[in-house]
Amino acid sequence: MLLVAVVVDVLIPSEFTAFPLLAAAPVLAAPVYSLQGTIATGVVTELIGTALSYTKGTVTLTDYSVRFATVVVLTVLAAILNRVMTKDRKQLKDTREVAEVVQRAVLPIPPDRVGSLDVATRYRAAAKEAAIGGDLYAIHPTPDGVRMMIADVRGKGLGAVRAVNRLLGVFYEAAAHIPGLTDVVDRLEELILRINAEEDEEGTESFATAVLIDVPDDGSPLYVINLGHPPPFLAYQGRASPLEPSAPSLPLGLGDLGRTRVPVDRHTLPHGATLVLFTDGLLEARDRHGAFYDPVPSLSRPLPAGPGVILDSLLVDLARHTGGRLDDDAALMAVTRLPEPSDGTRQSR
Repeated sequence: MLLVAVVVDVLIPSEFTAFPLLAAAPVLAAPVYSLQGTIATGVVTELIGTALSYTKGTVTLTDYSVRFATVVVLTVLAAILNRVMTKDRKQLKDTREVAEVVQRAVLPIPPDRVGSLDVATRYRAAAKEAAIGGDLYAIHPTPDGVRMMIADVRGKGLGAVRAVNRLLGVFYEAAAHIPGLTDVVDRLEELILRINAEEDEEGTESFATAVLIDVPDDGSPLYVINLGHPPPFLAYQGRASPLEPSAPSLPLGLGDLGRTRVPVDRHTLPHGATLVLFTDGLLEARDRHGAFYDPVPSLSRPLPAGPGVILDSLLVDLARHTGGRLDDDAALMAVTRLPEPSDGTRQSR
C-alpha cells in the first residue's frame, strides 16, 4: 500500500494527492503485524507523507498538520485494534487447547497392540472450530478376537461429548459380553434413541454414522457393518481398496425410518495388510480450488511398516492437499494384522 501510494503520488497531477492510500496503511497492518510492526508502519507512513509533501511543494502548513494528525490518530486506533485482535486470538488458542485436552480425556489413545493387531490412532481438529467434535474410535479385545468401531456423532459441543462418552461405554460393555455384531448395533441404536428422547425438549436429534468390525483371532474373514459411514480402506501390497457395504444402511438413531436389517459383510484381512478407518472430515477436506481429498493415491504407494507411520504419512499428504487447514474434525484408526508366531503360539492380549 505504501509503495502504491508513492507511485500514485509521483504520477498524478500536483492538485491531486495519494494521502488516503497512505493513511490506510497502519489500519491494514493491524490484523497481520505485531504491535511493534503496526506502530512502525505508522512511523514509516509519516516519513513517506512528509517526504512526498516536501517534494511536491504544494502542501500548505495547515494541510500538512491535518495529515500528520490523521496518521497519528489512525496509528493509535490501529494499535488498539491490534491488541484486541491479539487478545482474541490468544483466547481462541487457549480454548482450542482446552478442547483438545477434553477430547483426549473422552477419547483415550488405545494400546499399540490389541490381540493379533498392531493399532494406531490419530485425531485432527478442524482449524476453524474450538468446540469438541463428535468423532470417535474404539477398539477392544473379545473372547474370539478384536472388535473395533469408528463413528461420527452429529454436532459439536457438550451434547456431542455426552453422546460420544455414552457410545464408548456401551461399545466397551458390548465387546466383553455380546458375541453378535448385529446385537451390538441394536444396543447402540437403543442408546441413540434414548439420547434423543432425553434431548427432545431442546428440539435437537442426534444420529451417528459408524463402522463396526469384528476381527477373529483365527485368521478367518473379518465381519463389517457399515451404518452410513465412509468405508474403510484395505491397504495391501501397494493397492488400496474400499470395503464398500453390500447394501446401504441408515446411521444409528435413524433406524426407525426404515432399516429392516443390518447387512454384515465378510472381507479378508491378510497378514501384513493394514485396515484404515476414518471419519468424513478426511474425505471432505478441500484444497484451495475446492477439490476433495482422495486418500487412495497415498495408500496405494509402497507403505512404511506400522499403522502409526502409515497414518502419519496419510496426514502429511492431507496437509499438503489442504494447506494445513481442515474444515471438519478427522479421526483415523489403522490396524495391521501381525504375522503368525513361528512357534504356533497365539499373540497375548
